[in-house]
Amino acid sequence: MVISPSPHPSPVKGEGVSKIMSVAYIGLGSNIGDKTGNLKRAVEELGKVPENKLLAVSFFYKTEPVGEVEQDWFINAVVKIETGLAPRELLEALLDIERNLGRVREIKWGPRIIDLDILLYDDLVVEEEGLTIPHPYLHERGFVLAPLAEIAPAYVHPRLKKSISELLSVLKDSKKIERMEESR
Repeated sequence: MVISPSPHPSPVKGEGVSKIMSVAYIGLGSNIGDKTGNLKRAVEELGKVPENKLLAVSFFYKTEPVGEVEQDWFINAVVKIETGLAPRELLEALLDIERNLGRVREIKWGPRIIDLDILLYDDLVVEEEGLTIPHPYLHERGFVLAPLAEIAPAYVHPRLKKSISELLSVLKDSKKIERMEESR
């Protein structure tokens, strides 16, 4: 169920039909195989989705894993896209990209070749089975906030009413995060 409407969609005209475009932020992560290569391939695939246009890609960050599972460190990033897909359609496109890149879901918060999450979608608040926007842990995770603050520092979280840079400044996450200069 969509709880609040998107106040900033932009109409795009094509072939005589007006299409509403939205802005979404997608979190990316990988900790199996060629992690940096996995993120680069995922960014490339995001840009190939017919309804998507890449607007910005953060630097990549080497980050300590979250959770109880023993695993290698992650490489994380955030991508800003313009999309004509509704939130559920965008989620399905992300799941397709994960599957095409070899993602197998075995252990919650376990190792993964690629992970793609909708972090924000315009100013929507969505609570549906299998889809929550804003991402429910966004404000608790440095590996999301650091790259998100890089490309959208003034974006105001629609539930918490604080900017991304404010959320990052008060974060109590003790996990290590290191920006990779040569990565994107």
